[in-house]
Amino acid sequence: MAVSPALRTAEVIAVGSELLGTTRIDTNSLYVTEQLSAIGIEVRSKTVVGDDRQSIADLCRQALQRADVVVLTGGLGPTDDDLTRDAVADVVRRPLVEQPAIVERLAARFARRGMSMPEINRRQAELIEGAVLLENPHGTAPGQYLEQDGRTIVLLPGPPRELKPMFAAFCEHVLGSRAGAHRIYRTSLFVTGRSESHVDEAVQPHYAAWRREPLPIETTILATPGQIELHLSLRSDDAAAAALRLREASATLARVLGPDVFSTDGRSMEEIVGALLRARGWRIAAAESCTGGLMLSRLTDVAGSSDYVVGGAVLYSNELKTSIGLVPPELIRAHGAVSEPVAVAMADGIRQQTGAEVAVGITGIAGPGGGTELKPVGTVAVAVVAGDGPARVRTFSLPGGRTQVKFNASQGALDMVRRALGG
Repeated sequence: MAVSPALRTAEVIAVGSELLGTTRIDTNSLYVTEQLSAIGIEVRSKTVVGDDRQSIADLCRQALQRADVVVLTGGLGPTDDDLTRDAVADVVRRPLVEQPAIVERLAARFARRGMSMPEINRRQAELIEGAVLLENPHGTAPGQYLEQDGRTIVLLPGPPRELKPMFAAFCEHVLGSRAGAHRIYRTSLFVTGRSESHVDEAVQPHYAAWRREPLPIETTILATPGQIELHLSLRSDDAAAAALRLREASATLARVLGPDVFSTDGRSMEEIVGALLRARGWRIAAAESCTGGLMLSRLTDVAGSSDYVVGGAVLYSNELKTSIGLVPPELIRAHGAVSEPVAVAMADGIRQQTGAEVAVGITGIAGPGGGTELKPVGTVAVAVVAGDGPARVRTFSLPGGRTQVKFNASQGALDMVRRALGG
């Protein structure tokens, strides 16, 4: 008896015209990808398509030419624009067959709520000939799956509360045994203080060598707000060997990039800084101007941050800088509000007022107005005072619009705290 080849690749098609607008986001594909990746099946493509029978069929047909598993989400409701069943039936050239047992369950579900079942709900009892039912205890739209020419097609309901338990059970009981012994293993490094091109230039020689080795590592570089992400993955049937291989690769990149690597375990900058503060038993305070309290807001997004965050002040006006932040007026007159001496004075002042072991001062020009030739939009001065050490101060020239400048200023400030704490 021939053994079916292991399932290794997948494509996801999210169905729903609402997903093509501006008010709804396809989050189901993320969950489907996570579940498939956990059993070693790699998602190669994701597509969003409107409620058009021919378009759904065309995309399904194309996906079946490339992937071992095709997952369609949404379009299994009772209305005329729920066309996923019909489109897939067209592709595989099989009829839709009403299942009396499903009709009875749907009718009973409505009866429990004191209602009669609308006739249109009978459409949800239609299975593609040869398909296997996927029960839906959380809604009226059952899922189904079928085999076609060695490929697996899965139809899932759109509501996440219905899709997630259904697909988790399907992966465990059906796909898991067919995915083979290989699994996909991943690790990530987060870098700050360097551009994407500078990071790529430094690590590219290692990337190229890894792809030629017996256990090749696939690499992805991604620029996100305030940081560059390096994602490493490999496919293996040996969990221990994969883990060792990724640890060695991660350590190599960390050595190449040095202290600009702030995370090798997926933690965010605010989580890293919080852990460093907790380890020392230190507390932090901040006087923020252009960031409007964003740095402290990010720190307090982490559960348990009350252990190390004292608080601070948003010193937006020069008057408040002098009265609350303890910045001497003559310092602002001599250097301007956006300057390193003023940032240091803000940090020193908030430290004196709060007694925190670590204090930060941030002052800058977020834009779009307010810049000058000497101090254009994006100029931000940050000072960090930690323990008994001297103040660390730096002026950043940050690109982008107001939101980007504010976030990157908070990231730069947190990174300066990290480095001051030896992270």
